[in-house]
Amino acid sequence: MRMAVLGLIVGMALGFAGYFGGFGAFLLVAALGAVGFIVGRFLDGDLEPGEFFRPRERGDRR
Repeated sequence: MRMAVLGLIVGMALGFAGYFGGFGAFLLVAALGAVGFIVGRFLDGDLEPGEFFRPRERGDRR
């Protein structure tokens, strides 16, 4: 599925949630959508669980 079509579908879902359920429903749908996106990336193999828990490398700060 093209990213533009996916963005359209997500935007429509958030719009309906905001219109019919209010701002709280809008935030809930957005948060669950983000969680679903991350889980989907894990299942596709694009992300590894260690990427979230690895300490960040710091550059030289002098």
